[in-house]
Amino acid sequence: MIADAATSLDAASTHGYLLVLAIVVPVGGVLIATAVGGRTAERTAFAVIAAGLILGFAILLDVWMTSRPLAYVLGNWAAPLGITLRADGISAVMLVTTALIIAATALYACADFTIPRDGLEARAPFVFWVLLLAVWAALNTVFLSGDLFNLYVALELLTFAAVPLVALSGRAEAITAALRYLLFALAGSIFYLLGVALLYGAYGTLDIILLHQRIRPELAVSLAVAMMTAGLLAKTALFPLHFWLPPAHAGAPPAASAILSALVVKGSFFLIIRIWFDVLPGSRSLAAAQVLGVMGAAAILFGSIVAFRQARLKLLIAYSTVAQIGYLFLLFPLVVGFEGSPWSATAWTGGWIQLVSHAFAKAAMFMAAGLIAQALGHDRIDDLGGVARALPLTVLAFAISGISLMGVPPSGGFVAKWLMLSASVEEGQWWWAVTVVAGGLIAGAYVIRVMTRMLGPRLELPTLSVKVDRWRQSLPLSLAICAMLLGLLPLQSLELLQVGLPHFLGSAGR
Repeated sequence: MIADAATSLDAASTHGYLLVLAIVVPVGGVLIATAVGGRTAERTAFAVIAAGLILGFAILLDVWMTSRPLAYVLGNWAAPLGITLRADGISAVMLVTTALIIAATALYACADFTIPRDGLEARAPFVFWVLLLAVWAALNTVFLSGDLFNLYVALELLTFAAVPLVALSGRAEAITAALRYLLFALAGSIFYLLGVALLYGAYGTLDIILLHQRIRPELAVSLAVAMMTAGLLAKTALFPLHFWLPPAHAGAPPAASAILSALVVKGSFFLIIRIWFDVLPGSRSLAAAQVLGVMGAAAILFGSIVAFRQARLKLLIAYSTVAQIGYLFLLFPLVVGFEGSPWSATAWTGGWIQLVSHAFAKAAMFMAAGLIAQALGHDRIDDLGGVARALPLTVLAFAISGISLMGVPPSGGFVAKWLMLSASVEEGQWWWAVTVVAGGLIAGAYVIRVMTRMLGPRLELPTLSVKVDRWRQSLPLSLAICAMLLGLLPLQSLELLQVGLPHFLGSAGR
């Protein structure tokens, strides 16, 4: 993004107002839903979601057609005084991914958070719809902001919207998990803010482009980046800073679990990418990148093994998230130190496909698990026999999502893992390839374990506590199919992920 965003700012700003609307629309939705109250909050949310989908695809189309980032200077105050919104290829993809998953989650949540016309107004539905829009607004701000302090504000908004979602049920274990999540998030924010203060004191600006132009390899920069990265790792729940994630994601309502796992943890990871590849000069630390890779590899192995040992379905999926996050951090050792190599761009593309395919697959898995738990009254894996006959579409959604997590063709997870595996072999870093293969095998073990129980013989259908409509089962299935279809995209379309690519990377397949 840095290489050409600064020189083509004016040319790329023809439709820059779309970036403002992408943030203002969900923020406006939060304010309106809060003002009108619980009964109208749901309708407000759906109106905002429809507008947000259109805006997300419009931004994606603009970046794709022009092959350059889209930018907008707020209030015509140029940096360092003002704030610039920017959307490159990865920003545009994340905007659309977020909009699609938020839309599917909203439809899924209707059954749980709708207030009947003849019923009393309840607090939980009102809070859910307001927080859903707040999470969306914060994520869009993270994806579009070009100022490190503005990104800090967006991350705090994301935290304070996500934590109440964990505690929405009001159960003691959910509140405990939410408080643990809050403590980790606040500690991460302190470290991030201290790093921001160091950079501002050294260079007098927090604009990403200006920092990239001014920053120099020195102790203050290394310390600032180390503190900011450490804080963001706590928010992303990378091993061994993952302890808050499984109870938080497993204890939240299914609709909340879907967006927490699919989207919220990706916001802090997105910011780590911005710091490492857009703020820092070409002299990134290869040793530090290897450390991140080791942490990612440990997350893959630890999360997968612990997931296999879980007795409850939602906890298995939560620990699977810990493992799948680890794949994202293999991007750092595969890119840093190999500037100019075409395999660095291959690894870059693979990392982002992994992020998007995991978002769709994991949202589908949590939705499917929620339907199973609602229908059976529990989510004990050993007692899921016969559920495939009772909820065939739900089990199919879980199976397709599992195929993507395992990395089986032709899923998006397969393409992502194959690209990272190929880059690691070609760059001579074969140990990451071993980790990718091992992680896929263990993921296959826990997915097959669950599917064996679901498809296991049972003489009669299980007794269902609640009847689940087929239209609701189709929602996780549609997201799982999206994860699968990512693997069928033509290679030319993946070049969108390289629009605004940092100049030091090579060209994958071009």
